[in-house]
Amino acid sequence: MSLKTANTILATAVTLFAFYLGFSFILSPETTAPGVGLPTWPEGDGGGFLVMKGIRELSMGLMTGILLVTGHRRALGLVLLMEAVAPFGDMINVLTHHGTVAAALGIHGFTALVIAISGLLILRETRRDSGVSVPTSEALTA
Repeated sequence: MSLKTANTILATAVTLFAFYLGFSFILSPETTAPGVGLPTWPEGDGGGFLVMKGIRELSMGLMTGILLVTGHRRALGLVLLMEAVAPFGDMINVLTHHGTVAAALGIHGFTALVIAISGLLILRETRRDSGVSVPTSEALTA
């Protein structure tokens, strides 16, 4: 299996997972939220924040999905690196709000790592194909 095929499969899995999470938080936040690792349920009308999380996940899936379908591989790699910040932030949120370390690292930390690795692999793949050359010192002084 080529690097490009493996990267495409991994990026597709990340995209589909973002869609799954997004729709889960929008359609049934009360059943999805307990799995994120936070110890308490939001009080009052806190469910709106869970829908916002769902919309965030959907927008992330749309970004990666569009770049994947249109073949903008370098942009896809950069966007995946950017998107790894969201689950990393979720991990920090769970840790600072007395959630379990296992959920913080096992769910959110692992997700951030997989997304970042996917982005780095795609950037590595596109580095060879980009046609961009770095000028040498001789070219700069000429």
